[in-house]
Amino acid sequence: MSDSKKSLTLLSDLGEFGLIDRLTSDLPVYHKSTIKGVGDDAAVLDYGDKYLVMTTDMLMEGIHFNLVYTPLKHLGYKAAVVNFSDIFAMNARPRQLVISIAVSGKFSVEAMDEFYAGLRLACDQYHVDLVGGDTSTSLTGMAISITVLGEVSKDKVTYRSTAKENDLICVTGDLGAAFIGLQVLEREKNIFEGARGPQPKLEDYNYVLQRQIKPEARKEIIEFFETNNIVPNAMIDISDGLSSELLHICKQSDTGCTVYQHKIPIDEQTVKIAEEFNFEPTVVALTGGEDYELLFTLPLNYYDIVLAREDISIIGHITHKSEGCNLVTEDNTQVPLVAQGWNAYKQ
Repeated sequence: MSDSKKSLTLLSDLGEFGLIDRLTSDLPVYHKSTIKGVGDDAAVLDYGDKYLVMTTDMLMEGIHFNLVYTPLKHLGYKAAVVNFSDIFAMNARPRQLVISIAVSGKFSVEAMDEFYAGLRLACDQYHVDLVGGDTSTSLTGMAISITVLGEVSKDKVTYRSTAKENDLICVTGDLGAAFIGLQVLEREKNIFEGARGPQPKLEDYNYVLQRQIKPEARKEIIEFFETNNIVPNAMIDISDGLSSELLHICKQSDTGCTVYQHKIPIDEQTVKIAEEFNFEPTVVALTGGEDYELLFTLPLNYYDIVLAREDISIIGHITHKSEGCNLVTEDNTQVPLVAQGWNAYKQ
């Protein structure tokens, strides 16, 4: 093997975010209309009285979804919603959607009707216009690329990079259920393919399966912010696990954080099934991903109004960078917060 081949870096060594940083670290900005480029849940562009917010996402069969257990209608719905979640993470509202899709010859017209039924249902649910896209053939299965445009008032746009020391760290809903739902589906697939093991009763797993197959984006939280004239200091959606997303905020805001294990919201069914799979529930909540909840920071004066909402949990606070990013366990031990989320290039 030549010296040049020996020195090549594997994509899995960098991971998704390391690769993005490498490829985009020195991108020039030529236009004043580009307010925010790479590095957040969405790009922010200035084309009038409001900011235009734009995000895009790609889903590959066999990598991001498995059609053995994912109904096409649910896949269409989820493909749209995960992009809406990115827009909400900017404190913005999604308005238009464009989709490009490639499929192989194994798909029928009726199958595509099912996929688009789910896509249209998501657009109807969130009042988003499906305005165009492209189709192509594929040799290896299904590939989906969706771009969503949104809008936000210029004084309300929220980034990852503006958390402040002493901010409250808040999270919506509960965490870890989507990852546990995936484990149930993978077990079902193995049973279907002839693997040994007991046949699970799926009615006992309804909540975690719903969170994996048909997630929802937190539109009502953005409405809550608007009603109460709240603009978070920083915000991100939880697609890659709580730890990973919180470390993104702290890195880009140049801060540290302290999070308390007993304050992390985990549904009872998630706890029960995690233990069934011999997973520590807190680890699942920290690293599982695909919850599409919102993680945000707020000044201390919002404590009472946020505490009054059952679907928002205050899990910690932002600290000075010198204090690092830490998790305080239930026995009051402080351990470094580590991102162990899914790496798309380690398959």
